[in-house]
Amino acid sequence: MVDIHKCAVVGCGFVGAATAFSLAERGVFSEMVLIDRNSDKAEGEAMDISHAIPMFKPMKIYSGDYSDVKNCSLIIITAGSGQKQGETRLDLVNRNIGIMKEIVTEIKKYNDEAILLIVSNPVDILTYAALKFSGFPENRVFGSGTVLDTARLKYMLGEHLGVDSRNVHAFIIGEHGDSELAVWSGANVSGVNLDTFCEACGKCADSHNMRELFNDVVNSAYEVIERKGATYYAIAASVRRIAECIVRDEHSVMPVSCYVSGHYGLSDICVGVPAIVGRSGVEKIIDIELDGNEQKSLEVSAGKLREVLDGIKL
Repeated sequence: MVDIHKCAVVGCGFVGAATAFSLAERGVFSEMVLIDRNSDKAEGEAMDISHAIPMFKPMKIYSGDYSDVKNCSLIIITAGSGQKQGETRLDLVNRNIGIMKEIVTEIKKYNDEAILLIVSNPVDILTYAALKFSGFPENRVFGSGTVLDTARLKYMLGEHLGVDSRNVHAFIIGEHGDSELAVWSGANVSGVNLDTFCEACGKCADSHNMRELFNDVVNSAYEVIERKGATYYAIAASVRRIAECIVRDEHSVMPVSCYVSGHYGLSDICVGVPAIVGRSGVEKIIDIELDGNEQKSLEVSAGKLREVLDGIKL
């Protein structure tokens, strides 16, 4: 039986370490184990975070190996390899799939009841791979999807419109990558349709100009990487938010990367779509209404993922 208050983070690079810190700072779990090929790195991160525990809620955090994932309710996988010079995207995908297979194989030796939350990129492809390698139920293997992309959109829209970004309601769905799309047809500010709000707010000439912000959302990760080398704080907060939904059984709707078969006209693929997330993982995929262009864009995005999946061996 799993302990809902225990989790593991596999991979202690920038994203894994920032995720562990964010989880500890919010007191989401009472026990957390950090696992990395570089055991010294995992131990150092655990020590560093532990020294802040007197300013957080009580928590046991330590470095360990895969045997320590026993009875974890949530296992967060951030491990992966970056693209090397001269390497194609497909080369990178195949290498990271090999890493994912190794990780999932080790996890299964000690725990076959946990939820696997995949954060490693390309997240949609690696979520699909983890699902196949684990043999776990579809609801218990999903990825961070477009949760971060959606947060970026809400933030930028809020800044542009001069409103609290928490009052902006909009989704980015599809691949966590260049082919993702914003669901403008359903976007609103506290229930007011975005087009109507734009007409009244006086912040932009029309909604078309404002929607150009979407390009900033898509390119934002590249902008951050160009300036500081990597993105990790925002994705860490996104992962923490997903973890809170699970631990608190919130039944929150989030655009996570989950297995889709029959929804939105798609089949046998993992892609970012709105889903209810709670104690059991992905409880239900929500089929939000898309206009014709959005449906086509989603199909194109899913098609790009399918091309990659067709080119690899699982």
